[in-house]
Amino acid sequence: MAGVIVAVVVAAVVLIFLARAVRIVPQARAMVVERLGRYHRTLTPGLAIVVPFVDRVRDRIDLREQVVSFPPQPVITEDNLVVGIDTVIYFQVTDPRAATYEIANVIRAIEQLTVTTLRNVIGGMNLEATLTSRDQINGQLRGVLDEATGKWGIRVNRVELKAIDPPRSIQDSMEKQMRAERDRRAAILTAEGVKQSEILRAEGEKQAAILRAEGEREAQILTAEGEAKAIGTVFRAIHEGDADQKLLAYQYLQTLPQIAQGQASKLWIVPSELTGALGGLGGLLGAGGSATAQDGAPARGGPNGAAPQRPYPASD
Repeated sequence: MAGVIVAVVVAAVVLIFLARAVRIVPQARAMVVERLGRYHRTLTPGLAIVVPFVDRVRDRIDLREQVVSFPPQPVITEDNLVVGIDTVIYFQVTDPRAATYEIANVIRAIEQLTVTTLRNVIGGMNLEATLTSRDQINGQLRGVLDEATGKWGIRVNRVELKAIDPPRSIQDSMEKQMRAERDRRAAILTAEGVKQSEILRAEGEKQAAILRAEGEREAQILTAEGEAKAIGTVFRAIHEGDADQKLLAYQYLQTLPQIAQGQASKLWIVPSELTGALGGLGGLLGAGGSATAQDGAPARGGPNGAAPQRPYPASD
């Protein structure tokens, strides 16, 4: 019976020994081993064996990139304005031994270092530069933090400013300024639109006037060509028909009523050739009248060329 108890006790001690001797380190983790109170080694991911009751394994250290967000911090700018700035830090442990023994509280140390560096950087910039130079501020913060945390076994990968909140009065002034700027841009755009529409309208009227003038010119050219062709046709007809002056005088007499239809005063110029033709035509018409009189009863003129008086029979 005593041998069984001893065997059980030995088995329990062996199990406890193995449980304390065997360590399994997960991926992207690390463990610091202290032997008799002093740093001994760092356990990498996988299976590791330690000496029970001699080696002490500290808490696991996460080797992945970590993100920590700090609450808004009041910072005074160069123009004496207090702004609240939220920051986000992306860091990663590169040396588990230094991160364990060189700094007591990594997160607290990074926060205080970030606030101090941020106040130094923002203190040399005015509000407008602070609002428009986030990339510059991020770069300066990252450089200072990375240099300071390097001896802690920590690498700062990135620093971001989440928000920059100026005082409420400054925000109202900025909103008014932005509203005025938007109104100005809207007025400029409206004026540009009106200008473009006027230009397009003027261009359209110009093109319409040009097309109208070209149409009128073409119409006048066609009319002149038609009249020229008509005159040429009449001229050829007259020459081919060998018209004499009497025919021309007759055509002129037919045209006179059309010329006299207007209301304005007119000055008629009768060519000498046409006067001679009219005289010949009048003589021809007079000769025709005499022949008619000779064919009928003889006509005798009274005094001053008056028609002869026909005697009437006396009344009974």
